[in-house]
Amino acid sequence: MNNSVKKQNKFISYFGENVDVKREFIAGMTSFLAMAYIIAVNPSILSATGMDAGALVTATCLSAAFACILMGVYAKLPFGLAAGMGLNAFFAFSVVIGKGVSYETALTAVFVEGIIFILLSLFKVREAVVNSIPLNLKYAVTGGIGIFIAFIGFSGSGMVTSNKDTLVQLGNFFSPTVLITMLGIIIIAVLEKKKVKGSLLWGIVGATLVAWIYAYFNREAAAAMNIFLPNGIFKFESLAPIAGKIDFSFLGSAENILNFAIIVLTFLFVDFFDTIGTLVGVSSRANMLDKDGNIPNVGKALMVDAIGTTVGALMGTSTVTTFVESAAGVEEGGRTGLTAVVIGGFFLVAMFFSPIFVAIPSCATAPALIYVGYLMMGSILKIDFSEITEALPAFLIITLMPLTYSIGDGLTIGVLTYVALNIVNNIFGKEKKKISVAMLILAIVFLFKLAMPLIEQMIL
Repeated sequence: MNNSVKKQNKFISYFGENVDVKREFIAGMTSFLAMAYIIAVNPSILSATGMDAGALVTATCLSAAFACILMGVYAKLPFGLAAGMGLNAFFAFSVVIGKGVSYETALTAVFVEGIIFILLSLFKVREAVVNSIPLNLKYAVTGGIGIFIAFIGFSGSGMVTSNKDTLVQLGNFFSPTVLITMLGIIIIAVLEKKKVKGSLLWGIVGATLVAWIYAYFNREAAAAMNIFLPNGIFKFESLAPIAGKIDFSFLGSAENILNFAIIVLTFLFVDFFDTIGTLVGVSSRANMLDKDGNIPNVGKALMVDAIGTTVGALMGTSTVTTFVESAAGVEEGGRTGLTAVVIGGFFLVAMFFSPIFVAIPSCATAPALIYVGYLMMGSILKIDFSEITEALPAFLIITLMPLTYSIGDGLTIGVLTYVALNIVNNIFGKEKKKISVAMLILAIVFLFKLAMPLIEQMIL
């Protein structure tokens, strides 16, 4: 008994001194529940390419579990990873269906992207990019991500819907999904006011139970709103149909090589800057930045992200990346790698009990995302709005992340504006501001990124 306690203590102490195991566990569970939608959504999207849907559930869970546990043990940071939204849609609809290539070729492109990222991480290129971003812009990224994930929650609940004339509009407030979301928000707010630990987790659980009760009594109406009761408890699918499908035979002609290179570059750009934005934003919210505004162990975190992408491609899924929903666990107090290990453990469990986790509706996770968005917005109070050369780029980052539905695009415009404003100011202004070489290079890369569609049209 004493030996087991000692071993447990030694394991816990690996993540740092005075680790609150209960808090880290609740944080990990909260992040997992906020991320669990990917277990259903990723297979739904990627199966459009002809990939086996059952095998995709296993690949999604197993690749996420591997990356999360590696993040916790190696980087010792509380971030969850899984197959990224947006990247999986690009994989399926733009690459496989749009360009008419096989899913094996697309997986090969993801694999190559991962290898490139590993090399960039080894030479600390990605780390240099993260550290070069000015502190005011890092605070802006946190605020922008806050609005972005709140917007994901609002749209997932049906509170905000599309409109062809005004782009977005208020949905039917009295629809069951919106009312369930509002109930979840109230549960979280009341528990937070009473300082009850695990308030976000209880908000998700409470909203899920209410949604399932509604589905029990109104099955057809609930199904129309994507609310379903679990269709079982235990289920496991073999990985065999999609694992190890890397295939370089597509690269048999110059045209195919060029096409393949453009696919890889697109994966690179989207994943690179979305990951940087997520790491910066969530770390800032968690007060994990050091005195120079840098993220501890960021090089290791980026390496994990790269390895996760490579291993995920071998397992048969699209790009694995750091999830913005990790902010939900951070708000519950997750500060160490133990949180990420817990997230990974839940993904392993979900691999065998997927019907339960697949049935958690978006209207039940929406309250946590909306509440976390509200908390992350507090970072904008730290921005110095008196200095326009930093305040204006910060404003563009905050507003464009949700409005473009892309962390990477918001960061792109913000950095380009920052560099352009400060170059002009240094030429014509009296007070000069030093622009780091890394930021100048980053601006050039961002310009190339924005020009990619035009370049692709001209070449192909």
